Amino acid sequence: MKYNIENLVQLIAQLRNPTGGCPWDLEQTYQSMIPCLLEESYEVVEAIEQQNTANLREELGDLLLQVVFFSQLAKEDHLFTFDDVVNEIAEKIVRRHPHVFGEEKAHNEQEALSHWNKIKAQENKNKAYQSILDNIPHAFPALMRAEKLQKRCAKVGFDWDNVQPVIAKVQEELQEVQAELARPQQDQTKIEEEIGDLLFAVANLSRHLHCSPEETLRKANQKFERRFRQLENLAQQQGKSLQHSTLEELDLLWDKVKSEEQQ
Repeated sequence: MKYNIENLVQLIAQLRNPTGGCPWDLEQTYQSMIPCLLEESYEVVEAIEQQNTANLREELGDLLLQVVFFSQLAKEDHLFTFDDVVNEIAEKIVRRHPHVFGEEKAHNEQEALSHWNKIKAQENKNKAYQSILDNIPHAFPALMRAEKLQKRCAKVGFDWDNVQPVIAKVQEELQEVQAELARPQQDQTKIEEEIGDLLFAVANLSRHLHCSPEETLRKANQKFERRFRQLENLAQQQGKSLQHSTLEELDLLWDKVKSEEQQ
């Protein structure tokens, strides 16, 4: 038997059936499923970055399961159904692509994006938001949310028009961190605040240089992990223990890894 989306919806409904359903699934709530939703989303990203198409297919299925599961919870609460979810996103796709499904024209990516943003702005206006920042989710990863906040403010002109003052702001925030560290009695709350300001400024610099702060840091994490694993292998080849090596010895191994990678 080859299952389709209707079968999947029915399977999830059966898992949630008080008569004969799964005890674990029956205990789940919107809140308890949030970690599963996030985990599956990140695993999809991982499969894409690894260019693992077989794994991508599996992870997309796991992510789809989350959508169906949340829809089933909503159906049980008499809020909406999976069909309502499908219908709403289909309507949005049609509405925001008048250059495909209507009479508008878009000859390039910029014109298509312009249509999308114009329609989205009108939709937000109709929702009567009190602030231009109202619909930026607080649940976003912090760097991603910083970028979204900055982009939204830039749309109304609250932004520098070149990168030099942005760099100056990063330097200013770094100096404020250093000043806080130089105090005889350090205030950890104040240090955290200054570090936050520094991170926000760096995120802004990244945005001005057309780099996604979230993606840029993820790539930096991946590079660090790759190099450190190579350092571990190199130390093992030389019969060295990381725990019993000095920082100077580890720095030499690190420099060797970087040198070999850059050749």
